Amino acid sequence: MIRLFKVKEKQKEDAENNSGVVPTKKQTAGELRLNRDITELNLPDSCSISFPSGKDDLMNFEVSIKPDEGYYKDGTFVFSFEVPPIYPHEAPKVKCKTKVYHPNIDLEGNVCLNVLREDWKPVLNINTIVYGLYHLFTEPNCEDPLNHEAAEFLREKPMYFETNVRMALEGGYIGDEYFEPVM
Repeated sequence: MIRLFKVKEKQKEDAENNSGVVPTKKQTAGELRLNRDITELNLPDSCSISFPSGKDDLMNFEVSIKPDEGYYKDGTFVFSFEVPPIYPHEAPKVKCKTKVYHPNIDLEGNVCLNVLREDWKPVLNINTIVYGLYHLFTEPNCEDPLNHEAAEFLREKPMYFETNVRMALEGGYIGDEYFEPVM
């Protein structure tokens, strides 16, 4: 078995010397699936994807969402995606990089979205997650909150909730928390 590895190393070395090109790294099954998912993305006009580390690092990227309706209309929210090597058998880790006053996103950027937790299945894809995130902004869910205060306002005092969201979007304090403008 050890000799087999030495033969493979020798073949690799010979290939490098003969062609002057370093052989490319083989993609994992998760990288291949993610590559396909990204190629087939069908994002709404209000969403975009970027690769801060370059196209060589497909497993880490950002999605920007700018809702065109609802409480969060005209705000811009950035989410980081960290895709595990065993994707699609495990959901990506998604964090909101934009501090937002939202019932389903806490102040640390954790996101409460069922397809990122218990409802994840390997048949789902990045497109499903992006549409789920977009839906959180057009129809926030006060029944499954991470930010309990925001959920309570949405449920019991929707006009105060809307005022708080506007203040947060334009930049300002809600209680002791400061929100950078995102409009």
